[in-house]
Parts: sequence; structure tokens; C-alpha cells
Amino acid sequence: MTGGTVIVGASLAGLRTAQHLRALGYADPVTLVGAEPHLPYDRPPLSKQVLLGEWPASRTHLVTEGQLAELRVDARLGAAATGLDRDRRLLTLADGGLIPYDFLVVATGSRPRELPAPNGGPHVHTLRTLDDARLIAARLGPGRRLVVIGAGFIGCEVACAAVARGTTVTLVSREPALLPQFGPDVSSYLARLHRDAGVRLLLDAHVRSVGPAGGDAASVVLADGTALDADVVVVGIGGVPNVEWLAGSGLAGPDGVPVSPHGQTADPAVLALGDVAAWPGPAGRGRRRSEHWSHAVEQAKTVARVLVEGASFDPGTFVPYAWSDQYGRKLQTVGEVTARPGRIVSDNWHPTDGRRHCLYLDDRGEVVGGLFVDDPRGAGQLRRALQRAGAPSGPGAHDLRPAPA
Repeated sequence: MTGGTVIVGASLAGLRTAQHLRALGYADPVTLVGAEPHLPYDRPPLSKQVLLGEWPASRTHLVTEGQLAELRVDARLGAAATGLDRDRRLLTLADGGLIPYDFLVVATGSRPRELPAPNGGPHVHTLRTLDDARLIAARLGPGRRLVVIGAGFIGCEVACAAVARGTTVTLVSREPALLPQFGPDVSSYLARLHRDAGVRLLLDAHVRSVGPAGGDAASVVLADGTALDADVVVVGIGGVPNVEWLAGSGLAGPDGVPVSPHGQTADPAVLALGDVAAWPGPAGRGRRRSEHWSHAVEQAKTVARVLVEGASFDPGTFVPYAWSDQYGRKLQTVGEVTARPGRIVSDNWHPTDGRRHCLYLDDRGEVVGGLFVDDPRGAGQLRRALQRAGAPSGPGAHDLRPAPA
């Protein structure tokens, strides 16, 4: 009996791959292996509707047990992968079990980066899983104090949700401005949104330690000696790809699994997608992991098609895209959105109708990205334009050697 396709990672990327395989007529066995005990669920609502208390956990589920059965997907939930034998095509699980495969799809995602020396006990959390969101949500509310360490999209969204629930919030960032990669106009705008909502912003602030403060509280101590007492601390300082189980396989490096424009790894029997995969950038602009929902969805279509048809088709261009909801505003980023002096156009950043955007240029003066506020039409237009600009090219697009540790 064939081992079929084994998908390691039962979140959005893994589930969508299984669904697309069946939609394309794939008839061999499909096994979905997930470290968490939960049915596949959607992560974006965790920092929004779940923390706000607007959604029960069950509403985040992407599929039911019955739907998995209809898809003929063998779901092995609560089973973490611990090793891979490429020669024998065997996946090893934490309980010692072995799963044979004809093809393997790596979709193990990423996990939050932790503080160098966390010591805050039960008060310190990261937000990645459904269980994380439940724990944090239970500690928010009037009279509660939250310190968020890290002011990326996740940190900002946690602050938004907490303020909406009456929590006193301090947002700590080591950067001199809020989300400075987007440029000074965007940074000032976002900082004003947070301050107007009552968030205390501490910028250019470095955390020295996190520890117990006595009673049911923690203390965050900054490099300048400032002590911030908190009932809950949330750390959001980036992500790390889950590749430890691939140690010794030759497929993964410290920044994930490098793949071709079709999601193929250095092993013809192994593909990768989602947060764990380092995909070629638009028009050959480097290789990077994307921890965003839209990429997982698009990459799943490509990987499933490769497994059914082979890699003779044009996979198109994956244009980086992300969104964030903050204080009733919809922020959307498209393409490469790193501001550099003289390479940002913000003529439309002070409109009268509320919609605003700024564009980012490369060294040739060509538009390579944009940030939009309450302007989904503009974001969509730029995304389509960048997709038409061309598929990944250049020697780096097909170099599948992992970066050295």
C-alpha cells in the first residue's frame, strides 16, 4: 500500500494543501500530522476576536471532524514530528511511531521568539496558539495591567484588544519609533492611534529583566531602571521556524527550509510551505520566510498542484501581503515595505477622506511595495501590478541549499 502524501503541520497551510489535493483528484492516502491536539484553526482571529472575547475558540476552526473524514484525511493530532529518514522515507513521531510516505509536505510553521532569559513565571506569555490566546484573554479586563514587549503587528494588535477590554496597557519597543520600517509618516500615525486610545508607549526602551513582583504580578525592568508592574506580560519579538525535527536531513537551515518557486526542496520527495519555508521573493529579490496568512493559502495551491501534475506550470509570483486591524483602521502592506531615505513616496499620506497610502521604491525608482490604510482597492491594485511584474528569477530562486547555522 502506498504511503501517499504526509503533511506535517495541521494549521492553515497544511489543511489547505490537503483540501487542494482532493479538489485536484489526488486519490492516494493523505495524512495530516499536527503537534497541537486541536482541529486546524485560523490564527489571525487570536489577536483580534478571541482576545476581545467576541469569538469562542470553536469559531476559529477551519474544518470539522466530519469534513476531514469526507476528505479522506487521516488526521494525527497531538502528534509532534521529531525526525525524518529521507532514505527510507519515514517520519518519526514523539511517541516513537513511524509514518511512511511517498511525498512529504513540511508545514510546521514557526513559534514565537522568547526573551533571552525569561523569569516571569505564569505571568509571561507569547501569542501563537489557541491555548495562548485563551490564557491571555482570561487575564485581560478592567483593573488589569498589561505590558507588551515588542511592537510589531502582533504586539500592536494585542494592545488594541486589551485596551478595548479596559486593560491598562504599556507597549515597549526597543526601536526609536513605532514600526520604523514603514517610514516616519506611518510611525507617527500609528503612535498617535495608540496614544489616543490610552496606550503608554515606551520607545527606544530595552528590557533588562522580567521577574515576579510579589503576589499575583510580574515586573518588567528596563535598562534605565524603570520597573513596570503587570498582571500579564505578552512577548512579541518575532518568530523562529520550527525545523528542529529536520536536524540532520540537510533540508533546513536557521531561517527555515529553502524552496523553489514551486515549493520544492533539495529532496524531490519533500516540499515545504508556510511560515517554515524560505520562498523566492518577487522578481528575484532575495529569499525569505513569510509568516502571513495569504502566503500560506497561495502556496498550498502551488504545492498541491505540483504533487498532482508535476512542476511544469508557471507558479506565478507570490507578492508579500499582510494586514492588521488597529482601532477600527485596516492596515494593509503589499510587496517590499522597507522605507529608505529618498525611496518612499508619501504624497497621499494626509488625505481628507481617511484613506491614505505610501509607496516604497527600489534603487531604480520602481514601486516595489506600499502600505494602505482603509484603502483595500488601492492595495489590491498594487498587489496585482506586482504580480504581473514577473515570477522569481535569477540564480538565487533555485538555490535550495540551507544557509549555514
